[in-house]
Amino acid sequence: MTTAADNALSTSEGRGTLLESDGLQTFALACLCAGIAYGAAWLFPEKAQIAYGLGAGIAVIPFALAAVRKAGRGQPFSIETLVTIAVLGALPIGAGAEAVVVVALFSLGELLEGFAAARASSGLRALAELLPSEAVIEEQGSRRTIAVSELRVGMILLVSAGDRLAADGRIVAGQSDLDEAAITGESRPVSKSPGAEVFAGSINGDGSIKVEVTKDTANSVVARIGDLVAEAQATTAPTARFIDSFSSWYTPAAIVLAALIALVPPLAFGADWQIWIYRALTVLLIACPCALVLSTPAAIATGIATAARYGILVKSGAALEMLAKIGIAAFDKTGTLTLGRPIVTDIDGDANEVLRVAASVENGLSHPVARAIVVEATRRNIGLTHAENVRIRQGEGVEGTVEGRLVAILSPRAATGLDKAMAARVDSCERQGKTVAVVLVDGRILGFIASRDEAREDARHAVAALSSLGVWSLMLSGDNQRTATAIASALGMKAEGELMPSDKLARIDALKAESPVLMVGDGVNDAPALAKASIGLAMGGGTDVAIETADIGLLRDRLTGVPDAIRLARATKRTIIVNILIAVGLKLVFLVLAVLGLTNLWTAIIADTGATILVTINALLQYWTFKPMASETIGKEA
Repeated sequence: MTTAADNALSTSEGRGTLLESDGLQTFALACLCAGIAYGAAWLFPEKAQIAYGLGAGIAVIPFALAAVRKAGRGQPFSIETLVTIAVLGALPIGAGAEAVVVVALFSLGELLEGFAAARASSGLRALAELLPSEAVIEEQGSRRTIAVSELRVGMILLVSAGDRLAADGRIVAGQSDLDEAAITGESRPVSKSPGAEVFAGSINGDGSIKVEVTKDTANSVVARIGDLVAEAQATTAPTARFIDSFSSWYTPAAIVLAALIALVPPLAFGADWQIWIYRALTVLLIACPCALVLSTPAAIATGIATAARYGILVKSGAALEMLAKIGIAAFDKTGTLTLGRPIVTDIDGDANEVLRVAASVENGLSHPVARAIVVEATRRNIGLTHAENVRIRQGEGVEGTVEGRLVAILSPRAATGLDKAMAARVDSCERQGKTVAVVLVDGRILGFIASRDEAREDARHAVAALSSLGVWSLMLSGDNQRTATAIASALGMKAEGELMPSDKLARIDALKAESPVLMVGDGVNDAPALAKASIGLAMGGGTDVAIETADIGLLRDRLTGVPDAIRLARATKRTIIVNILIAVGLKLVFLVLAVLGLTNLWTAIIADTGATILVTINALLQYWTFKPMASETIGKEA
């Protein structure tokens, strides 16, 4: 199956290396024709017009053929059509010298467009080159080398120090520091031990590890990143769609305007035909919307490529444009603003019995509090009993049957029957930012378990950075209000707690009435809220969640990626605006000069090519200049 990344590479491969690009060949042909024409005109002055005519006629052939092909596809008013008409129209009026240079300069503009597309897609080629061609596997105690394409799920990879991983997998033996910069943008090596997930393309540090393959190469994180970036660059952003629509009537309008300039003055006022045809052709060249058409897609493609470079996956140009408009950032708490790894801090009641029945029900569930309870029971060597009929009580907790008794682990708001003394103890825990789970057996309160989840190291810096961008941050949590407030206050943000899933959706709807809303979550239980928001951003630490769930995924599991993504989106928006101003501004100035006879074919095409050069350079600047939050801001490189 051909992936989107393959398609993107195939379409830009020729442009990727300038020495092999079609655009360079066309430019070389035009320059050769111009050189020979001018040389012949110098040697044989009396044959100059013939030389220029032949040179221009040959050089314009690729553009004439392209115009015919596009006309056959229902696009008769293409840029190539304008250039072909202008060049061929210049020959009968003795403007062959300008015509042959016009083709050369226009082909230079086309070459630059190809270069912009290739530069924006260069990250895809880099991704494609991350995987080694061979891998060493272990089978029945022996090792052998196979092609990476032969790797299958379940195989055991042997990865020596300094080797690049050939597939996504899970470490089953050994420990090492892995360099994941090419995949997640993480600048420092990440320590990995047995059980840790690892990604294809990572470079192993100084330890030897064994890795069980969990995905074949076609489904690895690297491959899927490439697909998503290619698909995103292939999508048309709203601004680009508007410009495409604008160009569909702008180009024929330019042809009509040029025809009127050529015909009206001579027919109505007896003006010189040659002068006004020349001016009409000049207007036609100036009207070429090359820079305008390139202005938005070049900026969007470069913005998406830049984001991917720093572990931010943007799934479409529309998402990138909407991200620039965000005024409110709503965050889930557990696993997003916090580490998602709470630890049990307090147990009220018979500790071993409360833990035993609670952990028996929670065993196997993925919720962070459930995992914390099971871990604490394991640490105390408490034997668990198999629970039956386990079910989630949405927004309240979980229940199941243990030894024939109905055990429920509920939030204090959902639990009934708390006496004043226990309610006071629960209140005290919650004021300290702890999450309390009340344990009931057959409706009778057995006790409660309190746990606390620490905020991420970079959460405060991320919230402060968002505030400096004019984005208001808000925590939306299903946890109790006191716990949510305690954590949010320390981070410098507001919190709304005790929200059921439906409450979160209603709150996001209300916020959207005020300003575009960015919802940031872990991508699993936050999926409805991510979908409801103006833009959904998933924290995933390089997992499938970040790649599949939301409009934007962070491969680097740091909250500073949120303000970085908004900064990049706004930089892209500024680039688009500047590009459009450059393209339209130069066109208007030179169109007026052309009608007044103050410019000629030379300056017309130079203006068009110059605008294309400026738009291209401006689009690429963000790729070269954008940097994520400085390392000193969060104590380590971001």
